[in-house]
Amino acid sequence: MSTEVYTADRVAGIQRRTIGVLASAQVVGGIGAGAALSVGALLVKDVSGSSAVAGLATTMLTLGAALLAVPLAALASARGRRTSLSTGWLIASFGALVVVGGAQLDATWLVLVGLFVVGANSATNFQSRYAATDLAEPMHVGRALSLVVWATTIGSVIGPNLTEAGARTADALDIPDLAGPFVFAAVGFALTATLMAVMLNPDPLRVARMIRPTHDDTSKRSRMRDAWPILRTNAAARTGVVTVAGAHAVMVAVMAMTPVHMEDHGSTLTVIGLTISLHIAGMFALAPVMGILADRWGRGRTITLGQATLLLATLVAGTAGESESRMIVGLVLLGLGWSASIIAGSSLVAQAVGPDSRPAVQGASDLVMNLGGALGGLLAGVIVSVWGFGPLNVVAAFLTIPAIRMVMAGRHRLPH
Repeated sequence: MSTEVYTADRVAGIQRRTIGVLASAQVVGGIGAGAALSVGALLVKDVSGSSAVAGLATTMLTLGAALLAVPLAALASARGRRTSLSTGWLIASFGALVVVGGAQLDATWLVLVGLFVVGANSATNFQSRYAATDLAEPMHVGRALSLVVWATTIGSVIGPNLTEAGARTADALDIPDLAGPFVFAAVGFALTATLMAVMLNPDPLRVARMIRPTHDDTSKRSRMRDAWPILRTNAAARTGVVTVAGAHAVMVAVMAMTPVHMEDHGSTLTVIGLTISLHIAGMFALAPVMGILADRWGRGRTITLGQATLLLATLVAGTAGESESRMIVGLVLLGLGWSASIIAGSSLVAQAVGPDSRPAVQGASDLVMNLGGALGGLLAGVIVSVWGFGPLNVVAAFLTIPAIRMVMAGRHRLPH
């Protein structure tokens, strides 16, 4: 098909449709994601009987997101976003069913394997933000990306508040109470996979490749192994990757052990679910504002704002003690700092590389980001079990330093 078919008006229409489909998918899939996040650590603790092992729940989710991001990015490069995203959601649905089976068998290892596979949800979710930018104008990259991120708010805020409904569903199915939300997750992920397969047409990445000018010397680099040379030579993309990796590590480390910390201090499942819901609202609800800031105020400034908010979050949450209200404030700030950092950092990556190389660089970025999150979740359980929740927040605060230093060093060279 010739490029003349894709007029400016038609491309704009495809972009609007793409944003609508991606946003709708985030609503449905977000319900499952929120449900899994809110009870994952508690389910592992219940099955294993260990708070330290409970930290592995988020570790496995983020490790799965990291490792599954690579083949899903390769699939996007070879077959387009439609195939990659629908496959990712379907894999996550299967993982949720494995978690339910592991809980029923009282098998910690099987629950952890299931959580690893559920990590495909996060890998697919993060890839969706780049799919939103495939046809976006350079000055609207942050806005396009943030609209898809924002759509996650609805489902992700509802999800953690389904713990009691999940328990009733579990009773009806004769499975452990904390496995109930994963039934919702399996259904939500499967519905999202169907939505992507049917509605994401035409494929935005394929259209972007058809209409892309040929003078970009990165356009021929589309394999995963080519991502690393691009990141070594592209300072803006490298800063974006370091930003999202550091912010995600901070967020996962603190959030992973918050439910366990609150439960140990007598908080009910309802209060824990509310805390995680508001944290997720902080992550997604103001995403359009963060996108506008990234586009108009600048990527570097928005990253700095995000890192400063993460620092404040660790201070508030780390000194909350038994105060539920203070913990809620700290977790909301944690979500806001993550939002600003992820949107501005991802915008840098999307703007710095072309559509042919974007899946590879995006896959590398998500790999590094989720490995950082997995390491943060793994160390979080150990740190809390040995020193406590406060010291965990001190360690998390130091993880903001690399991104701040890179932004300060390259603030005059970063794209607006």
